[in-house]
Amino acid sequence: MSALKDWLAPERTALLLVDCQVDFASPEGIMARTGHDLSEAQAALSNAALLLDAARKMDVPCLFARLITRDETQAMQDWKARSGHAGDPLLCREGSKGAEFISVTPLPGEPIFSKSRYSAFAGTGLDDHLKALRRDTLVIAGLTTECCVDFTARDAFERDYRVFIASDAVAAYAQDLHDGALKALALNCALLASSRDILSAWK
Repeated sequence: MSALKDWLAPERTALLLVDCQVDFASPEGIMARTGHDLSEAQAALSNAALLLDAARKMDVPCLFARLITRDETQAMQDWKARSGHAGDPLLCREGSKGAEFISVTPLPGEPIFSKSRYSAFAGTGLDDHLKALRRDTLVIAGLTTECCVDFTARDAFERDYRVFIASDAVAAYAQDLHDGALKALALNCALLASSRDILSAWK
């Protein structure tokens, strides 16, 4: 735990919350309406909310990445067409209720990075923002483990950040996807830590 406390020192760390949005985790959102079980996603966001509260108290910068899609979101449209998912609705449409935050909500002044790709670094300015803050360590929480969390973690690693995944503050809609993604991330580019251990490191 002493090593984790040093690695996650508030003066070097930022908390990044990925896609904590209605379409992903609310009974009113698209994933619920298309039959997905939200229990793991909601549990993960409850833990993410605890991390957010602790980070604010410790002056750890809290950053919010959100998916915003439009009709011209070409890469996703092309993938849907090629993969047989052309009829699936686009999640988190710009201006929709589904794009709003849930469980963790930015306070005034906390930065929001809107993305049209899976990685929170893709065309958002997140990298420049972290460099301006002089942060070299990221704690990542949010949704979903095998998609936007995974893409973001790998992208962060490629940019030389030290990457921590809050393992019980991320989730997928299938346990095997969640477990497999965490295993691959831990093998290649990230350290896993429970929200409890992260909270203890920030005390």
